[in-house]
Amino acid sequence: MATPLSDTSLSPLRTVAVVGLGTMGTGIAEVLAQAGREVVGIDVSETAATRAVAALEAATARSVERGRLTEDRREDVLARFRTFTDLRAASEADLVIEVVPESYEIKQQVFRELDALVRPDAILTTGTNALSVTRLAAESARPERVLGLHFFNPAPAMRLVEVVSSVLTSPAAVRAVTDLALDLGKEPVAVGDRPGFVADGLLFGYLNQAAAMYETKYASREDIDAAMKLGCGLPMGPLALLDLIGVDTARTVLEAMYTASRDRLHAPAPILRQLSEAGLTGRKSGRGFYTYEEPGSATVVRDALTPPAGGPASGTARPVRSVGVAGSGTMASGIAEVFAKAGYDVVLAARTEEKAAAARARIGSSLARSVDKGRMTVEAAAAALDRITPADSYDAFADVDLAVEAVAEDLEVKKQLFAALDKVCKPGAVLATTTSSLPVVACARATSRPQSVIGMHFFNPAPAMKLVEVVRTVLTSDDVHATVREVCAHLRKHPVDCGDRAGFIVNALLFPYLNNAVKMVQEHYATLDDIDAAMKLGGGYPMGPFELLDVVGLDVSLAIEKVLHREFRDPGLAPAPLLEHLVAAGCLGRKTGRGFREHARR
Repeated sequence: MATPLSDTSLSPLRTVAVVGLGTMGTGIAEVLAQAGREVVGIDVSETAATRAVAALEAATARSVERGRLTEDRREDVLARFRTFTDLRAASEADLVIEVVPESYEIKQQVFRELDALVRPDAILTTGTNALSVTRLAAESARPERVLGLHFFNPAPAMRLVEVVSSVLTSPAAVRAVTDLALDLGKEPVAVGDRPGFVADGLLFGYLNQAAAMYETKYASREDIDAAMKLGCGLPMGPLALLDLIGVDTARTVLEAMYTASRDRLHAPAPILRQLSEAGLTGRKSGRGFYTYEEPGSATVVRDALTPPAGGPASGTARPVRSVGVAGSGTMASGIAEVFAKAGYDVVLAARTEEKAAAARARIGSSLARSVDKGRMTVEAAAAALDRITPADSYDAFADVDLAVEAVAEDLEVKKQLFAALDKVCKPGAVLATTTSSLPVVACARATSRPQSVIGMHFFNPAPAMKLVEVVRTVLTSDDVHATVREVCAHLRKHPVDCGDRAGFIVNALLFPYLNNAVKMVQEHYATLDDIDAAMKLGGGYPMGPFELLDVVGLDVSLAIEKVLHREFRDPGLAPAPLLEHLVAAGCLGRKTGRGFREHARR
């Protein structure tokens, strides 16, 4: 029978055995050795053990070169790391961290052997992010001392560590492991036992949807990845990230998540199975969604799917010298500023002369801030502002080559506007909508020239954000598509092509992720702060999901969720009730002073 676990019986966790010396295990061993722990590295493969030692030698040498480590300290770190091929080397460890392949049978065998080897007061942890910690604990002779310790790759750089408790785990064991994580300079987040935990539970659903989006040929792999990097500020696009993680690993995690949730959003996209079974598992095999220079390389090389230089547009672009922008809000002002700075003559039309003048004045203030920050000269700012002519009627669009609508996100309002533009704009003018969620084709059908209507979805703030989603309907002509792509290039924006369906690329991937975060809080699985920290520290997101929801506006977010649910009819896309309740209560985020958090009123 296992020794009872109390606060006083726990060892200080000075000697740690790391079982499995792949990329993750080697990284964890480095973190531990750097933090003064005695590290016993164990792997059945002598080659893996040798490679781990070489990796630690190389990493510490780089630290010496960069002045982060003295040579003497480097020698100490290297001396604290010993490798073995026999699990019996873990017998005197205070803590064991298992990071063997993501197979329940393999992990079960490791834990069974460890039970018979380690001291009664040792703590056993698993690095799984997909398998049941509870199941491993229940089959152990010391269930109260078994928990999850999920590091993120690369372990030396990533600050997040998820500390996973089962219903059997002793609070004292949790505290001991949490204290260790803090001593390692990490940010521990306490979570319960469910597949994916917090960070991967949100991340892998998003990655799965991106794979499914690519599989349907809705958008190219390059455009999907560029859209999420430029539109959301993510460090990597989802398909490139799947290649880094390993397509087979992602499939395993998703299978476990789907088994637990039965949510179709977690059912692995068929392309993940196809790639896995073909051995195209990503960077480690040299090919996955992309093709790499060699197995293990991060360098992408051209293949049969690489788009030609200059983009996929066909057709001859129409000339564009003057632009009309309809609207007077933040987005309309930002878009008008972008066009004016690029040298276009801009007519900024609003419902009243005062609104148009106020929008132009807002642009003037924005240009002045750019001058103050040294981003443009006084002369360039003055010239840009001079190119903008305010108007109180769309009749002023009679001679523009491109009309861009940026009014309220209301389909009836937009349809009425496009009907008006159809009457005043000259033949050959391109008509564009900036909608983020409404059907572009409905705007097109409100005109007598649907072939000349296209979506140009700018992101807020338009002067700073480089992404533009270029949305073709089934009626949009090739020359209109070519025109808008050419205009984007002149604006120094990055265009991505997508079809006319709800959410386009960015919102179709972003908002289900946000909705799933709300469900986690609704189910009391994790706190707002822990979820935000997990996604920033573990996923490299610039903002946590609840920070972002409060910035976007809960009412805006709910409207987009409803559009996505209505379009795709997937139960997993139904808005979380908690989001609906907050909106009904008037808690809309920063703009009202309260959303998921309290905010100072502006």
